[in-house]
Parts: sequence; C-alpha cells; structure tokens
Amino acid sequence: MSPTVFKEAGFRFFFFSREEPRMHVHIVSEDGEAKFWLEPEIELARNYRYSRKQLKVIEISGRSL
Repeated sequence: MSPTVFKEAGFRFFFFSREEPRMHVHIVSEDGEAKFWLEPEIELARNYRYSRKQLKVIEISGRSL
C-alpha cells in the first residue's frame, strides 16, 4: 500500500510503509518519478526523467510536508 501524502502541481507525494527505515517520500507524475530523503535534510535520492526545473518545484512543494 502506498498512501498519498498530498498532491500539488500535478505531482503525487506518497510513501511505501516498511520500505526502509530512513524517512523519505516518492513523487510521481506523468513526466517521471523521484525519491527524496527527508532526514537529516531534504535531499534528492533518485530521479527518473524530471528536469532540474521540475525537481526544484517538487522540492519547494515538499517543504510543506
């Protein structure tokens, strides 16, 4: 199961329970997908097809988590 945390600007922010102990969030849209670490700081873990501009929008949107 992958509960959605929220949706914004066409991006879906979600997580998988029991995936791994370090806090993180997955982001997906029709353009691609990414994973960001939330601890100790917000940091890109993986990126599949997002541009730098899209990653910046995702990072800014995710700061409200």
